[in-house]
Amino acid sequence: MSIRILVTGGTFDKEYDEIRGELFFRDTHLAQMLELGRSRLSVEIEKVMMIDSLEMTDGHRQLILSRCLECPEKHIVITHGTDTMVETAAVLAEKINHKTVVLTGAMIPIAFGSSDGLFNLGSALSFVQVLQAGVYLSMNGQYFAWNNVRKNRELGRFEKSM
Repeated sequence: MSIRILVTGGTFDKEYDEIRGELFFRDTHLAQMLELGRSRLSVEIEKVMMIDSLEMTDGHRQLILSRCLECPEKHIVITHGTDTMVETAAVLAEKINHKTVVLTGAMIPIAFGSSDGLFNLGSALSFVQVLQAGVYLSMNGQYFAWNNVRKNRELGRFEKSM
C-alpha cells in the first residue's frame, strides 16, 4: 500500500525569520520528518501549495480535491493549516467516498523543535491505513470524522463538535 502525502502549507511547514520576527514558508519538512521518525512506509510526497490556511480560497480547495481524485493512491494524508482544516475536509467529503483521506497539521511549526507535528504526522499515517474510506482529521493522537470536529481555539485543540 502506498500513501500519497499532499502538502498544502500551514503551521506545519513554517519557518521563523529572526530578523523580521515573522513566520514564512521555505520548503516542506516532510521528507526529513519521515526520516527522523524512521518511517518504513511507501509514500509519495506531493507539494500542492505552501500557504497559510487563512489565505486558502475555494480555488485552493478545489485544487486539493482534484489532486485527491486524480492520484492513484487510495490512502491520502494532507498536511494543512489548522485554522481552516475543517472547511477543506467538508469540500473533500462532498466528492470523495472511495478513498481514505486524513488531514493533519500542527499548532507549532516543525522548525521550532517542540512541535506536535511529528506526532500528528505519525498518527495520520497510521489512521489512514486502518480507517474506512472517507474524510477525517487527525490531531494529537485522535481522529475525527470530518463532520463531527471543531477547533477549540481557547484550549488550542481539536474536539468532537457534537
